[in-house]
Amino acid sequence: MEEEKIIEIKNLSKQFKEVKAVDGLNLSVYRGDVFGFLGPNGAGKSTTIRMMLSLIKPTEGEISLFGKSLTKHRNIVLRNIGAIVEKPDFYGYLTAFKNLEILGKLSYTDVSRKRIMEVLEFVGLEKRYKSKVKTFSHGMKQRLGLAQALLHDPDLIILDEPTTGLDPQGMKEIRELIIYLSREKNKTIFLSSHILSEVEIVASRMIILNKGKKIVEGTVTELLNSQDIQVTVEVENIEKAEQKINESKWKEKFTTSANKKMFFKLLQEEISELNKFLVENEVGVSALVPTRSLEGYFLSITEKEK
Repeated sequence: MEEEKIIEIKNLSKQFKEVKAVDGLNLSVYRGDVFGFLGPNGAGKSTTIRMMLSLIKPTEGEISLFGKSLTKHRNIVLRNIGAIVEKPDFYGYLTAFKNLEILGKLSYTDVSRKRIMEVLEFVGLEKRYKSKVKTFSHGMKQRLGLAQALLHDPDLIILDEPTTGLDPQGMKEIRELIIYLSREKNKTIFLSSHILSEVEIVASRMIILNKGKKIVEGTVTELLNSQDIQVTVEVENIEKAEQKINESKWKEKFTTSANKKMFFKLLQEEISELNKFLVENEVGVSALVPTRSLEGYFLSITEKEK
């Protein structure tokens, strides 16, 4: 059975005078995905999101949401989307509850008191529902923004930098909410973030943009496995280990050493092969630690495009 496409973007471009902010972008997001939307500052991420939400018009290209053209069925598809775009804004002199009540009416959604309290509880603000928003910390306002996005129970949730300015505990809470929405509620999450370690934990698929163009797209696991991994090997006899390495094909993979540690750049399938080589050559291995991160992959991809 073919997966259901929730977002389909074809040849999308946006020109601002002399600057092409988005340049021929194509991507697909499927139901249940947590889709990481990555790129350096100025890559075109926020511009793309604003076009997806019909806040600005594309210069060229098509956007389909839930299998329907955004241009032809704007009101229908937008009703099934919740979004946080940059910093959520609220009426500071009103309570959290009253803000959500007003925002529900503005979006033509008949939101009950029960539903408002449900989303406030979901984001951990139920005990502060009577508090004025001006008394909220930045992290609490971010959580209230997520509550607003979830108010009408949308199938697609678009989050533009949802953890900006949060402390580690706040980031952990947002991360857990995203995982819950995807796995337990089968929501589709479109997540734009510059905090790559967070995306690596929650995303199933991702795309990297640079200068408005798609550089790479795929599952997080496949993309990370396609790159060299930094591997630290701790050995009992560093002199003997270096001698054996320098006499073998592994010399090309060896980068440096320090104390009793040797550092290599390897593909995933080469790690066990190197370990076998060392053991067969009677080099005692006390630790072998692969280090692979989305941040390293992101930098290796974007540096090539400069």
